[in-house]
Amino acid sequence: MSVPNRNTLWGRVVADELAKAGVDTAVLAPGSRSTPLTVAVAEHDGIEAVSLLDERSAAFFALGRARRTGRPVPLVSTSGTALANFHPAVVEANQARVPMLLLTADRPRVLQDSGANQTIDQEKLFGDAVRQYRTLPEPAADGRKLRALRTALSRAVGTATGTDPGPVHLNCPFEKPLEPTTVDGDVTDEFLDDHREVVEGRDGPWVEVTPGRMALPDDQRDRLARAIADADRGLLVAGPDSDLDTDALSDLARATGFPVLADPLSGVRFGDHVETDDVLVAGGYDSWLGALDPTAPADVPDLVLRFGASPTSKPLRHYLRDSGARQVVVDPAGEWREATFTATDLVTADPTRLAWALADRVGSGRGNGRGRGAWHDRLATLEADYWSLVAADETWFEGAVLRETVSNLPDPATLFVSNSMPVRDLDRFARPRGAGVTALGNRGASGIDGITSTALGAGHATDDPLVLVTGDLAFYHDLTGLLACSRADVDATVVLVNNDGGGIFRVLPIERFDPPFTGYFRTPHGLDFSPVADLYGLEFVTTDTREGFRDAYRASLDSPGTQVVEVRTDSEASHRHREALNERVHETLG
Repeated sequence: MSVPNRNTLWGRVVADELAKAGVDTAVLAPGSRSTPLTVAVAEHDGIEAVSLLDERSAAFFALGRARRTGRPVPLVSTSGTALANFHPAVVEANQARVPMLLLTADRPRVLQDSGANQTIDQEKLFGDAVRQYRTLPEPAADGRKLRALRTALSRAVGTATGTDPGPVHLNCPFEKPLEPTTVDGDVTDEFLDDHREVVEGRDGPWVEVTPGRMALPDDQRDRLARAIADADRGLLVAGPDSDLDTDALSDLARATGFPVLADPLSGVRFGDHVETDDVLVAGGYDSWLGALDPTAPADVPDLVLRFGASPTSKPLRHYLRDSGARQVVVDPAGEWREATFTATDLVTADPTRLAWALADRVGSGRGNGRGRGAWHDRLATLEADYWSLVAADETWFEGAVLRETVSNLPDPATLFVSNSMPVRDLDRFARPRGAGVTALGNRGASGIDGITSTALGAGHATDDPLVLVTGDLAFYHDLTGLLACSRADVDATVVLVNNDGGGIFRVLPIERFDPPFTGYFRTPHGLDFSPVADLYGLEFVTTDTREGFRDAYRASLDSPGTQVVEVRTDSEASHRHREALNERVHETLG
């Protein structure tokens, strides 16, 4: 083996170590200073290199694939403002605990603070939003530095995927020449022979990182099990990214008799466990909780076990806040994710291991399912009656778009839903299904940037059909992300709910003040999105009826390529109907 120069050696070692650490896909944004990394990753047989032109879209694409797989997708960029465009996705990955690895090329140290072109201070550019930051040594044919490089890469992947997963930033300075140009005497054959192990790497990663999973000591587990056994009206609440095995959750629900309130992004609202008679997985609580009397002891829980991030549903968050119940927040990293500050217990434990352990302990003491009673039956009745009311509602509005989308999803499927109104309508109108639906969203920081790119990244990770539901502002915000359809070979059905502006603001008090509401909050744009069909080589169809949507949506699911199904809606009419339907639920079920 011959190596033309130290930068080439450095890049090849980086690519090799990433592959041995389990990386199978990387996203490359074009640029000069990152040439040694780009060439090495693109040439490595074990890594699929995806080239995306817009750094912001590239970062969200990597985020989406990592969210779907649980493995980081390294991002390679040049120096300067290129990596600054990664920042929104880094923030989301940090907040949502999604593994991410940033490999940002940099100018050599000698050029810092010199006025050199495209040279900025990249040290700790992402601040506290990363789990780890390190500037790697400048490339050299040096055994110790190469060992340090492989160690840093192995550890970076381990940190990104650890108990508290998230972004890791490795800054990579390079001197010219950046291309694989031969530099006499730079990397000698003698050096390669003498340091063969570190140049070629070990059989597997240089450092095998084994993450631990926190489990409660027996006495603490038993104390929590006793509290569960003593509860008459318990709840299991699964928030977004709950990291719960559905079998473990089902066993815990059976053993305790507790109903499960499942956020649509929790990973437990959909699946075979939903259709078992002895487990109640509820999804209509965002509306029917308002039918309960918060002053009546029989209508509030006395113990709540919470998994995952804060629920999407504001009515659920407020119901728990006002319940006066003992609330146990389970978090594998021991972090606080409960913004009403009414929870009473923080338990640091792996959610699935804890659920198995509690199911075993409680089940052995009470018998399988003995905890079910009036409380369980009350919520089960509310859930069934709520969905009957929704099914009888024939109005075509934005909530019905989400209802039709979910009820007609293939099995299996990946569903990605934008923030603002789409995820809220998903929460309220997506009935639990016994289908293999993986529902995802960017709820870490809840922004509307990068939605399309994140969805396409998630779709790139699986052969399941991909459906994206997005609003018009989020779609506009990430139009460049559509290029991934062709460059990364991803097919999708994009349901574009176009209400000409920010419909989410209608749920806020500012709606009553116009002006400035229309011009500065709802901000109608009047854009025609159909030209994206020609720009990106997609199919585009527009409808404003239920029948038209059903036909276009089902046709897209049965067709190759990517189709955008635009549903034109009226945000005010949709909001007024949500309010009317909610009042009807409360009056009928209360």
